[in-house]
Amino acid sequence: MTQTIAELQAALKQSQANEARYRLLLDHSSEISWMADCASLQLTWLSPAAERQFGYTLETAQALAAGLLKDLQARLSRYAEGDLSRRRLLRETELAHSDGHAVPVEIESTLILDEHGTPSTVVGVVRDLTARRELAVQQKKFASMLSHEFRTPLSTIDGAVQRLEMTGSHHDEGTRKRYRKIQTAVDRMLAMLDEYLSPERMASIGRERQPNEINPSMLLQSAAEQAQRRRKTVTVQTQELPQWMRCDPSGMRLCLEILLDNAIKYTSDNIPIELVGRIATEGGVEFLVRDHGAGIPEAELPHVFDKAYRGSNAASVAGSGLGLYMARSIVDVHGGTVTARNVSESGTEFRIWLPVAANAGKSLAPADASSDNSLDAS
Repeated sequence: MTQTIAELQAALKQSQANEARYRLLLDHSSEISWMADCASLQLTWLSPAAERQFGYTLETAQALAAGLLKDLQARLSRYAEGDLSRRRLLRETELAHSDGHAVPVEIESTLILDEHGTPSTVVGVVRDLTARRELAVQQKKFASMLSHEFRTPLSTIDGAVQRLEMTGSHHDEGTRKRYRKIQTAVDRMLAMLDEYLSPERMASIGRERQPNEINPSMLLQSAAEQAQRRRKTVTVQTQELPQWMRCDPSGMRLCLEILLDNAIKYTSDNIPIELVGRIATEGGVEFLVRDHGAGIPEAELPHVFDKAYRGSNAASVAGSGLGLYMARSIVDVHGGTVTARNVSESGTEFRIWLPVAANAGKSLAPADASSDNSLDAS
C-alpha cells in the first residue's frame, strides 16, 4: 500500500511538471492556440498570445471567434456525412485585430472526437502571416528592381557587341572569339532575367512544392564546372549527401554561382576555392564555399547580405552589392539559412543550410556519380 501511494504521488508530481511545461510553452509561444465546443459553437479557451497579438482575451474575443469558427457548422455536417477530409483543415484568411485592422493569418484546426466517434471539440492554432507577406512583397520589388537595373546595361552591351561583330570582319580570330564570348555571356544573363529573375518567378520559388528529384552532388558539380571556367583551382568535395533532395534547381544553382563568383572576384588567381556538400550536424544538408584569401573584416560580416552593401575591399571590384542579398533571398524561400564567417587558417567560408528531412527523397543512400538526374527539373 505504501508503495502504491508513493507511485501515485510520483505520477501526480510528474503530471504537474508536465502541465507546467505545457503551460510555459503556451504562454510564450508566438502561435495562438484555441479551443471551441462543437455543440455550442463557442470558444472555450484562448492562449495568452491572442491578447499579445490581437488584443483579445477569451471574454472579449467575439470578433476573433467569428473568424476562427467560420463555416464550422457546415464542416461538422460534411464530416457527419462521411467527408473525413474535414477533420483537419489548414486555411489562410484574415482576422480582425481589436483595433479594427485586418491581419493575414494561417489557421490550422482539428476536430477532436468523443468516445462515440462524434466531433465534440475543435482545437487549433493561428499563425500571423504578416512577416511572410511582407517578405514576398520585398522579394517581388527586389526582382523588379534587379531586372530593370540589369536589363538596361545588358541591352547596351548586346547592341554594341552585335555592331562589333557585323563591322569587325577584318579583326583577328582572337578578337572575334572574345566578341562571341561576350555575346554568349550577355545572352545568358538576359535569358536569366527573362526566365528566372522576373517578379513572378522569384515569387514562385518556395511556393510550389518541388519533387525530390534533385541530386545534390550533381548540383554542386554543375556549379563548380561553371566556376572552373574562370578559376581552375575550384574543387568539389561531397560527404554522404542524400541521393535526392527537394529544391528549386535553377534558384539554388544561381545561389551557388553567386557565392563562387564572390570568392573568385575577391581572391587572387592562384587561390584555391573549395565547394563542400555534406550532412549538417543539426540535420539537413549544408553547402560550403571556402576560399583562402584575406577574409572579410569582422565588423563587416553582419552586413555582407544587406541590399546594396559593399565592403571596404570592394572599391576596385565592379559590382552592385546585390549578389549576396539575392543569394540570401533564394535560400530564405527554401526555409534555409546562409551565413558567412572567417576561418582561422585564413579566408572566408559561406555556408548554405537547407532543411532536408532525414526521410526525404527516394533514397538516402550516398549519391551515385552515375545518376542521370536532370538539374533542370523544376
